[in-house]
Amino acid sequence: MAVTMTRKTEQSRRLQQRAEGMIPGGVNSPVRAFGSVAGDPLFIIRGKGSHIWDADENEYIDYVGSWGPLILGHADSGVLDAILGAACNGTSFGASTPSEADLAELVLSAFPHMQKVRFVNSGTEATMSAIRLARAYTKRKYIIKFEGCYHGHADCLLVKAGSGVATLGIPGSAGVPEEFTQFTLALPFNNLSAVEHAFHKFKHQIACVIVEPVVGNMGCVPAADDYLVGLRLITERERAVLIFDEVMTGFRVAFGGAQELYNIKPDLTTMGKIIGGGLPVGAYGGPADIMDLVAPLGPMYQAGTLSGNPLAMAAGCAMLKQLRDRRAEIYPKIDRLSGELVEGVAAAAKDAGAKLTSNRVGSMFTWFFTPDPVTNWESASKSDTEAFGRFFRGMLDQGIYLPPSQYEAAFLGAVHTREDVQKTIAAAKEAFAAVGR
Repeated sequence: MAVTMTRKTEQSRRLQQRAEGMIPGGVNSPVRAFGSVAGDPLFIIRGKGSHIWDADENEYIDYVGSWGPLILGHADSGVLDAILGAACNGTSFGASTPSEADLAELVLSAFPHMQKVRFVNSGTEATMSAIRLARAYTKRKYIIKFEGCYHGHADCLLVKAGSGVATLGIPGSAGVPEEFTQFTLALPFNNLSAVEHAFHKFKHQIACVIVEPVVGNMGCVPAADDYLVGLRLITERERAVLIFDEVMTGFRVAFGGAQELYNIKPDLTTMGKIIGGGLPVGAYGGPADIMDLVAPLGPMYQAGTLSGNPLAMAAGCAMLKQLRDRRAEIYPKIDRLSGELVEGVAAAAKDAGAKLTSNRVGSMFTWFFTPDPVTNWESASKSDTEAFGRFFRGMLDQGIYLPPSQYEAAFLGAVHTREDVQKTIAAAKEAFAAVGR
């Protein structure tokens, strides 16, 4: 049964048509085009707390949160005050400012294995730089990534990637020569024997293993109980660098990220999004003996005019100070509410006879439209994306904004309320009834 949209979309549609004449697909990131869920993409004009409003003045409970970083919600007063205060002194200098060390101190306090950190402008820059650093440190060429994990759009990482690549059904990317990816080994997630086999086949040639400790880019997929421990043991034995991509999980699943949650210390950590309070930012960090290879101290070159931008540094400090000071309140709350939400929607699916599997780690979650457990890309890819699209449109029509892709994680923040959760569960009951089995 098709879902009939009743909300006004005229302004969003007009804005999309205008953008399409100047911007590829009318969007600056592919998932925004709603290609896998049909319907008109939204143009958002404002947000406050857990709610957003589109160009047609439709109001939504938001479970995207700018793809994770807005754990304090939209337009948090403390973050806004910090941005405005910094902007009054100038937006960019291309020179060092005191706030860079302020934010570095906050980040390092949350991640004990990190002794030094370098700020960049995006998660892509962070992962690309961390891999370059791992190769410089080990003097090896091969890297291991995992199918369905997305670590940004650097050439060597667009091999069996997740996120928008998975959403669009693209196996890699045009414009990336095979020579650029010949040293990338893409292995199935949650399969330690495949990692052991790769290290045996390419003995003393693998520089690093990069992994999302909680995958968020094929939907939310947690690691198996022994998986991260196994990766740590293998990389230590083989003297390869273990990189945790915590762009989504850092300060999200715990104040100290997934490595605090699971008590595992990687060699390098990449971060983004949340450490800039929602402004463009990224970072990579680790022990001094590795980080001191980065220029100007060492031979591994990486630079950026806007790296350490004072607006992003100020916003990040405001965000992380709140998370640090209120962590005993925030993290239990969002875990509890997320559990109620995920279980409530799963119960509604069961009552409607819908085939659904739920995955959740803290306040990251995904409802997969498949009856089977989802533990890797192979199992995630069996989801019924058409059913998800109908569910997405049904929820959107009732004022619930979910990620417009089956293969993206959703996020709940500290400003979501029990009333938001109850409204979302009630909307899911209606959506499941409308989309059919």
